[in-house]
Amino acid sequence: MADQLQQLKQHSLVVADTGDLEAIRRYQPQDATTNPSLLLKAFSLPGYQAMIDEELSQVKAAGGAREQQLPHAVDRLAVAVGSEIAAVVPGRVSTEVAARLSFDTQASIAKAHELIELYEARGVGRDRVLIKLASTWEGIRAAEVLEREGIQCNLTLLFSDAQAQACFDAGVFLISPFVGRVTDWYKNATGKDYAPDEDPGVKFVQGVCERANQGGYETVVMGASFRTTGQVLALAGCPRLTISPALLEELASTEGQVTPQIAPPGGNGKPFPVLSEADFRWGHNQDPMANDKLAEGIRRFHDDQLELETLIDQRLG
Repeated sequence: MADQLQQLKQHSLVVADTGDLEAIRRYQPQDATTNPSLLLKAFSLPGYQAMIDEELSQVKAAGGAREQQLPHAVDRLAVAVGSEIAAVVPGRVSTEVAARLSFDTQASIAKAHELIELYEARGVGRDRVLIKLASTWEGIRAAEVLEREGIQCNLTLLFSDAQAQACFDAGVFLISPFVGRVTDWYKNATGKDYAPDEDPGVKFVQGVCERANQGGYETVVMGASFRTTGQVLALAGCPRLTISPALLEELASTEGQVTPQIAPPGGNGKPFPVLSEADFRWGHNQDPMANDKLAEGIRRFHDDQLELETLIDQRLG
């Protein structure tokens, strides 16, 4: 019998949630996704040190004020890592717009353009890249513009039905509803451990998939932020699943039948009513978990970006 990872790949497109090239080569995912937290980990990996030195020498040679150099250095490193990953995976690499821009539509669009230009300068076309944006109202509006320009997007930090619907309305390419962080919130609130079939994070993503199918939306749903292989397997059949190396290893070393848990597209194709900004903000506001986790996620990504900038500052000397 094939291992669970190989069986899972028959039902869902597997994406590596890491910037570790060795892990990506080992598990052979279709796509890979990165964020400031994963870049921070990559910063300490031996295989990336020569690349980091080269990128920072380019930043230093360009001159300019240090407060401008640091975010640009993070972008260069993100694209350098992403370009290496693009040479390994057959599909796409997701690269994140800085969390500090999560509430600024125009600045998010401008940053996306900068990232695409950096990729294209390295010979990686926009068709190999997904721009990651937080699923705020402003981030979704930025994605709507970028999609019309042919720059496809991955909307992350998604915790509510309102966020999912607004992304469907905007026609974004892909959304990443979170599993583990949703479950974390409910476990902290209730003190309860959940079996996979009653896991709040799993049920949330199942609901997002059902909404996408019923409404006939083309947006790809990618389950993200897994804590256990049980959560992963409970979402077999979700179009895409982004999984950490530790869980990929566990799946690859475990035998057992994997059956799809998510119904394939085939709903009535009748879209839900389009959300206005007021509808979106009210709907999201009514979900305490979603409010808490979106705000926390933006803060955490920003904190990791600041830590990465501090390390770069020290390395620049």
